[in-house]
Amino acid sequence: MAANPLLRPRRAAHAPLLVLAVGYLVPLVWLVMSALQPREQVGKIPPEWLPRKHVLAVDGGTVQVTPPVPIDSRKLVVIPERGPRQGHRLLVDPARFSAGMVTLSVQEDDRTVTRRFRAVVERDVPAGYVYAKEWRLSKYAPGTPREFYVPAERVSVVVEPVLGNFPEAVRALTAGERQKQLPLGELLASSEMPWTPEDEHGRTVTFLSYLANTLVVALLAVLGTTLSSALVAYGLSRIEWKGRTALFAVTLATMMIPFPVLMVPLYSLFRGLGWIGTLRPLWVPACFGGAFNIFLLRQFFMTIPRELGEAARIDGCSEFRIFWRVILPLSKPALAVVALFHFLFVYNDFLGPLIFLTRPDTFTMALGLQQYQSQHGGSEWHLLMAASTILVLPIIVLFFFAQKTFIQGISTTGLKG
Repeated sequence: MAANPLLRPRRAAHAPLLVLAVGYLVPLVWLVMSALQPREQVGKIPPEWLPRKHVLAVDGGTVQVTPPVPIDSRKLVVIPERGPRQGHRLLVDPARFSAGMVTLSVQEDDRTVTRRFRAVVERDVPAGYVYAKEWRLSKYAPGTPREFYVPAERVSVVVEPVLGNFPEAVRALTAGERQKQLPLGELLASSEMPWTPEDEHGRTVTFLSYLANTLVVALLAVLGTTLSSALVAYGLSRIEWKGRTALFAVTLATMMIPFPVLMVPLYSLFRGLGWIGTLRPLWVPACFGGAFNIFLLRQFFMTIPRELGEAARIDGCSEFRIFWRVILPLSKPALAVVALFHFLFVYNDFLGPLIFLTRPDTFTMALGLQQYQSQHGGSEWHLLMAASTILVLPIIVLFFFAQKTFIQGISTTGLKG
């Protein structure tokens, strides 16, 4: 059966949308793939998509090791008995070791000098071998990893995800040095003792603490902004009163004011109220509505036939009852769009928590991830990607469950029915 020629232009129009969809999926796929990779593989250029492990056969079993480093020429493994590298295994050329002494370059003040130290030869490594170290989930893991000097053929590569990145990411986001050795179950079930800056062994702030704070703020903010914005939008769309259009224009104009302009006044206001260091500055302002949400709901309310409200008014309904019993049930798609948009904004917000929160037990996920990164003076990207994947999962699940309502709300807003 021949294809319908009328469908060809439609398929051609969908091609750019398909390309854009794939382009938007690439960062998400990269995030998940990075969360499943060993830390040595993350950030490689060109990037590697599939997680690869290096496995070494040892004593009838296998040990995961770091990527092997080839040894081109004969080397000696020596252990200095004195000097700045005392007790460390060093791989040196045979020419740098003679008569029980090893020649090393050391830093003294602002210059590099050559010094000789007594050392012990541990082994002779022939050319063609590789150097590899026992792989650990985190570079901050306790203990000293084993080192191997083996023929290159003993190290094999397997494609296998590192699922241990996820529990290790949860552990890494736990505040407090003394808690790092606790089992994961004990970390998640930590007590809810008040955290005080003076107590260096304050309560354990876990990944679940950050997640719970984020969800509390997001749910309260969504509830507040949805109800308040809907109430304001109803007054601007369904009730006739003088100055309504002018006030709506002023409301839209507030969208032009960037948040950095408001940071200092808001901080002064919340400090006067005693709210700095609490979650209230993150959700209470949402209870006063938002300009974009009001605009979106107003446009949707205007598509609802006025005859419905007039019929309810004839039956004796008050204005608020018409709003609650008639308008809101018919506006579920638009309300879902407002709720989802604001949930995404609050869930991913970093600047607000950074300004208003001062105690680790009140930190949100975005701030918890940043704190982990700054605590260690660097980034273990595989753990950050694993934690970020866990953070993104609720958003993806929420979108798939609300996809039909969300698309319906976007497509019908502003259309007269």
